[in-house]
Amino acid sequence: MAEFNNTNLADFSGVWVFCEQRQGELQPTVLELISEARKLADDMGVEVCGLLLGDKVEGMAKELGAYGADKVYVCDDPALATYTTDAYAKVICDVVMEKKPEIMLIAATNIGRDLGPRCAARLHTGLTADCTHLDVDVEKYIAFLKENSTLPEAQYASINKEDRNLKMTRPAFGGHLMATIICPRFRPQMATVRPGVLKKGEYNEEKANAVVVEKLPVAISEADIKTKVLEVVKEAKELVDLTGAEVVVSVGRGISKDVEKGIELAKELAAEFGGVLGGSRAAIDSGWLTADHQVGQTGKTVHPKLYIALGISGAIQHKAGMQDSECIVAVNKNDTAPIFDVADYGICGDLFKVVPLMIEAIRAAKAGK
Repeated sequence: MAEFNNTNLADFSGVWVFCEQRQGELQPTVLELISEARKLADDMGVEVCGLLLGDKVEGMAKELGAYGADKVYVCDDPALATYTTDAYAKVICDVVMEKKPEIMLIAATNIGRDLGPRCAARLHTGLTADCTHLDVDVEKYIAFLKENSTLPEAQYASINKEDRNLKMTRPAFGGHLMATIICPRFRPQMATVRPGVLKKGEYNEEKANAVVVEKLPVAISEADIKTKVLEVVKEAKELVDLTGAEVVVSVGRGISKDVEKGIELAKELAAEFGGVLGGSRAAIDSGWLTADHQVGQTGKTVHPKLYIALGISGAIQHKAGMQDSECIVAVNKNDTAPIFDVADYGICGDLFKVVPLMIEAIRAAKAGK
């Protein structure tokens, strides 16, 4: 660690992504991160590198290349077959200290949230957790602010146009504010990124075939690993896949007068579209739905083709989790509800009367009537 000078910024280059895999399968959010890293790297004129740890995982490198990685560093060792904090943190820090990336992105999964802080502490650098937006280019950052903040126009002039630091934006104060954090004095700049907030790019076969794979030696012993995984047991629990759904129908406080019927109507409507059921924080906090259904800053961020909000007022925390959906339909009795500000189509009315009519119309259309 003594030889690793993380304050000499000129020594660091490249955008890296920790490519999380579990039992030989890349996690979906990794491809979102690689796609975003490609955009950042293009703005900076540097390479995108994936860092892949595991046992016999080299075959995944081609897919990482297809989504934007120029190079994939592979650390292959039986000791890395199953995730342990000690083993992964040591290997990652060893590689980072040798190769010196400027930016290191990690998915904010259970593993990423455990691993990111450990690595940042060992590398003596900062970590911005649970990010929802990333920028390097100042003009792109200003465009993001104009669309997503209430800053006065005059304040944009004071932003340093030469600032090439990674601007890491995340919810703060319980989701009531969005904070942008920079790490100007130390490298690498590290961030964990919430799954589902970034869009995966298109698969490119030419890039897949062109990716450079470099196997790195792994220096790890039993003494480095303080815990041992004896068994991996998967819980047989059915969870809703909000981030992968093309249609999401969500309910909010507006179903309170008849919760059972409200949820049943939402499920029925979702079924007509082949979609899934979501909910606002109010619906989850009230115990009407389990936490895996929550959409919003403190839940899942979704961008389906169709998002239907039933009885949801549209608090900023909820809008941040669904406003990038391709088409948003809102049903609410209050014609001044903030949800209508982001909706493509708004229906002011009682959802208990409106939704049955929607279901009936959909079924009629399917029947060709």
